[in-house]
Amino acid sequence: MFSSHPVLRAGVTAALMVTFALGVETQFWVNNSRGDYEKATLKRLALRSDGRVMLAPAVKELFDPSVSYLWAAARDSKGTVYTGGGSPGGTAAKVYAVNAQGQGRVAGEVPGLQIQAVAVDSRDQVYVATAPDGKVYKLGADGKGTVFYDPRAKYIWALAFSPAGDLYVGTGDRGEIHKVTAAGAGSIFFKADDENIRSLAVTPSGDVIAGTEPSGLILRVNAGGGFVLHQSSKREITALAVAADGTIYAAGVGNKTAASAPLPPPAPVAAPVPAPAAGGANVSVVTRVLTPVPPPSATPSSVSGGSELTRIAPDGFPSKMWSDGTEVIYSICLDGTGKPVLGTGNKGSVYRVESELVSTKLLTLAPTQVTALVAVPKGPIVAVTGNIGKVYSIGPELEKDGTLESEVMDAGVFSEWGRVEPKLVANGGTVKWETRSGNVDRAQSNWSPWAPVGERVVSPAARFLQYRMTLTGGAELVNVEVAYLPRNIAPLVEAIEVTPANYRFPISVPGVSPASTLSLPGMSGSSSSSSSVPSSDPGAVTLNYSKGSQGARWKAGDANGDSLVYTVEIRGRGEKDWKLLKDEVTARHLSWDSQAFPDGEYQLRVTASDSPSNVPAKGQRHMLESDWFLIDNSVPRITELRAQGSTVTWTATDDGSILQKAEYSLNGGEWTIVEPVSRLQDSKQLRYSLPVTKVAGKETVVAVRVTDYADNVAVAKTLVP
Repeated sequence: MFSSHPVLRAGVTAALMVTFALGVETQFWVNNSRGDYEKATLKRLALRSDGRVMLAPAVKELFDPSVSYLWAAARDSKGTVYTGGGSPGGTAAKVYAVNAQGQGRVAGEVPGLQIQAVAVDSRDQVYVATAPDGKVYKLGADGKGTVFYDPRAKYIWALAFSPAGDLYVGTGDRGEIHKVTAAGAGSIFFKADDENIRSLAVTPSGDVIAGTEPSGLILRVNAGGGFVLHQSSKREITALAVAADGTIYAAGVGNKTAASAPLPPPAPVAAPVPAPAAGGANVSVVTRVLTPVPPPSATPSSVSGGSELTRIAPDGFPSKMWSDGTEVIYSICLDGTGKPVLGTGNKGSVYRVESELVSTKLLTLAPTQVTALVAVPKGPIVAVTGNIGKVYSIGPELEKDGTLESEVMDAGVFSEWGRVEPKLVANGGTVKWETRSGNVDRAQSNWSPWAPVGERVVSPAARFLQYRMTLTGGAELVNVEVAYLPRNIAPLVEAIEVTPANYRFPISVPGVSPASTLSLPGMSGSSSSSSSVPSSDPGAVTLNYSKGSQGARWKAGDANGDSLVYTVEIRGRGEKDWKLLKDEVTARHLSWDSQAFPDGEYQLRVTASDSPSNVPAKGQRHMLESDWFLIDNSVPRITELRAQGSTVTWTATDDGSILQKAEYSLNGGEWTIVEPVSRLQDSKQLRYSLPVTKVAGKETVVAVRVTDYADNVAVAKTLVP
């Protein structure tokens, strides 16, 4: 969820986290990055990697052939795009044609479950490769397919024509490229040291560019043999495109596995996967992803390792242009400006890559895989899809308008809204702003209605806010800044705990070690509140022994995150007025000298104030009273101490607290605990009886010591003659 932070106007670079360290001041909710806008809902808008939002290319559905998937596409000289795919359970695969006017029809049919690759020669003759029989068919004028070439390979992954009219066929699982003449005579042109030729393209000079699996190689192949241009960090080269100047764009997909455990080739029918196609002049590229990408009929998921786009310059220098950890590149084409456009899955997104630093998510299509892209000169890009199979046109004109609906911003507390300050590049376009607010974390019917934004936000004060932006024309959004003022909420003292008597909170004195300590855990109880205001536990602490000291600690917090100071007061049972113990306490604990107070029951009152973080008129306070506790500094009384024969008896009495223990010592020896007559140490008055073993002819001095629960001690003695 978007959040907020007080910021200086200069240097704002991201959406900011909730914090109120400076108290209740004007806060700014800032959206200015791709990550911010990816959390929004964009309709007919494109999102650039640097966070700029603009109108997307116009999209139109051209043709729905009612098939589960379309794998591949190629274009003839008249602008007609041919595509094919299949559906589970079919016995024949259809070839579809969509003309330059966007009208679709069935162009032909070939035996086989699915069409895996499509290519068109310079005479506009259509060729398709099928699965699972793995043959190349030539489509006749009557729409019937005849076998043109059989490579006798397990798979056919790609087809591409050379300028000379030869057809290159990329196969698996022996990694062969076959060269087929216009008459249908073919032979092995190149054998790679890899299992599959996954993708093919042909340069303007006639060299064959091949992508492999599982080593992820990009090779240049000609009559002189093959040369590895680049070894990708990814397992498969799923798509290729070649620019007019010879620049190569290659898509790599999936993490590589250990050499000792290569991925087996997929079953040709049971797991059909989309086949990417790369566009360019007289180039048709069709591939099939071998890594475990689910078929269109399966639930979409991302390939482990994602994908990357590599650019290989005409001089052979490779550089990584684009990468994504979850997207899978199925197809590449070059737009009218020569920029690579990527069709991806499994979210159906289309990207344009402007440079190594900047890319744009142009749009997202409802089908989950964009399996092939074909650029029409001075016209649209034609996209075909899998899961389900459809044909779309993309651009070149832009949408007339687009909307961005932000994620719901949580101000943390009830807030008033201020100005919306967008940074825009107008380019002759317009921007309309609206907001709505509410007090539940989802925009529902019980939120306020959308309201136009004038100089300030007019939506009612609340905890949550959302904005909606409508772009028209050439306007571009760079960033948005929304000002708001959180309501100052009173702090909360949630619990007070009086600590054991005769211990104080530590004071650091160099070179001095306390004689005795007492460790207390963090406070866990709450004495008063069911509020959601975050409280701050003073935490575990070790107290130092200090006779006559008394202490207390408390849990307190502030919803605005304000700094707090505390006032601690005390009063005794029967007293009306509170007496100040200490003011301006910044810690969440206090120790004091209890010997200044008569014995009796007392209460503490702790008042928290957020005044350090607020102007005086807006400061808030909250107070809480403790349970009653006992101050007991009086020593117990020992009475009726006498020796009768060899037995010593006495009575111990304490006016304040229960007696904790009694001890005796004979002739100055060690102290030994003695039980009361009742055997239970549970009263303020107890009777004791002690049998004493005498030494014949000598008197015995018997000392007795009694301690109460406040650690007050009384001592007396008697003689046993």
